[in-house]
Amino acid sequence: MTIKYLHTMVRVLDLEKSIAFYKLLGLVETKRHDSEKGRFSLIFMAPPDQPDCPVELTYNWDGDEGLPSDSRHFGHLAYAVDNIHETCAHLAANGVVINRPPRDGKMAFIRSPDNVSIELLQAGDALPPAEPWLSAPNIGHW
Repeated sequence: MTIKYLHTMVRVLDLEKSIAFYKLLGLVETKRHDSEKGRFSLIFMAPPDQPDCPVELTYNWDGDEGLPSDSRHFGHLAYAVDNIHETCAHLAANGVVINRPPRDGKMAFIRSPDNVSIELLQAGDALPPAEPWLSAPNIGHW
């Protein structure tokens, strides 16, 4: 038996805001499908060097009353980053709340505009703990 990862799908409430968020993370649009008949759009976004690992943003043109919700039932997306301190600083400078700061130099959590929990992990060994993250509190939940 063979299995291959295809994608992770998340429903989004504000398509442009969500695309901007995932671009801020460094993902690029790899594919798009707009269905006039079904009144939805599917936008696939992936790391530039991993086009086979996309997140599918599903946008219902007529809205989605359940969004945004806690989304804890979904779990989270996870991405490795080259420098977790720099990544979190970049995201914070662009208005993203760092829900669980990388106090350990290894792991952080943020949320998308649609409340999807996203784990950021330092690629390789943890970085030495550093300010401002070392003393930064958790904000909300992840």
